[in-house]
Amino acid sequence: MSSPQEIQLQVRGSVPEQEESGHGENGAGPKAAERRRPGTRGVRWWLMVLLDMLVVLCGQTVATLLGRYYYNSGGNSKWMATLTQSGGSPLLAILLLLTPRDPVGEPRPAAAKMVPIYLGLGTLIGFDNLMYSYALQYLPVSTFALVAATQLAFNSVTSRLINAQRFTALIANSVVVLTFSAALLGVGSSSDGTSAADLPRGKYTLGFILTLSASAVFALILSLFEVTFEKAVRGRTLRWVLRVQMCTNFVAATVAVCGLLASGEWRTIPGEMAAFEDGRARYVATLVGTAVSWQAMSVATLRLITRVSSLFANVTGTVSLPLVPVFAVVLFGDRMTGIKAVAMLMAVWGFLSYVYQHYLDGRRAAAMGGQGGAAECCVCKARAGGEAALPA
Repeated sequence: MSSPQEIQLQVRGSVPEQEESGHGENGAGPKAAERRRPGTRGVRWWLMVLLDMLVVLCGQTVATLLGRYYYNSGGNSKWMATLTQSGGSPLLAILLLLTPRDPVGEPRPAAAKMVPIYLGLGTLIGFDNLMYSYALQYLPVSTFALVAATQLAFNSVTSRLINAQRFTALIANSVVVLTFSAALLGVGSSSDGTSAADLPRGKYTLGFILTLSASAVFALILSLFEVTFEKAVRGRTLRWVLRVQMCTNFVAATVAVCGLLASGEWRTIPGEMAAFEDGRARYVATLVGTAVSWQAMSVATLRLITRVSSLFANVTGTVSLPLVPVFAVVLFGDRMTGIKAVAMLMAVWGFLSYVYQHYLDGRRAAAMGGQGGAAECCVCKARAGGEAALPA
């Protein structure tokens, strides 16, 4: 049977951590806010951020490639593919049991406040996952990965409107370049062998539009997670990160299960498993591996959101986009056309532009800090002001 080309890129997670909590081992009060400034952050903090970035890159790349492998090997259930993106959330309960309890005095928002947040965010995540699952049937993995870079542009807008993110010329350049990178793929779709020969008329365009829509919703989700931790949770311990991640993804998984049952696709699962190219065991291993990879990526993403910002977490995810097409060419035989290569280079340039802005901010903060000043990263300035008011 022909293998639809599918992939699901990120969604969903959440993660603040104990080091960011004023009640954690790092201390309290204004000193906690001071440590969040680039010029005063310690080596351990940066190592943890780098570790989170590595988990995001590896988790997203592995999950995307496993999702493609599922379709290539005979899988065809969109709701099952949707479920794998959030179905691994019960595994977080094990980590939650192993983490230390919240310190005395840690903010404990009322359940009446958090339950609507869990339901709202979880439902958004569930339908965003579904949008990716359906859209990506009509896009090759390399094209999908690069079109999904527009989530950074959308996240820039939501970060500005919801999180009071401040922008500079370099950040604006990053957003514009990444947006044009995705647009270039849409204009040059005729050069992609998948669009013309393998798909019904209009399906490539539909996949492109749905991927853009899913990217916009995902950007909104990241900004809502950030504002949730700042305004509602008001705590940044690892337990709260795992708790929010687990609850929202449980709701998203419930949406997927309801869809699987209502659509009748559950009846096709036994036959799909039996017909899977590499056997039943490989079928189960593929789904489990995909679910675990998405959860690892999601948790690390939310750790970055609570340590830095939603925009920084999204930029980190964008770094994996050039990696996915390379692996797709090697593993799945995707065509790396000239237009796709140029778009990939533009995506890399956009990311480096953003990273360079953080480099400049760090140097400026360190220099002014040495003179007794209190310089702040211009990207995180508004956020730091809000964090200083949090209980520490």
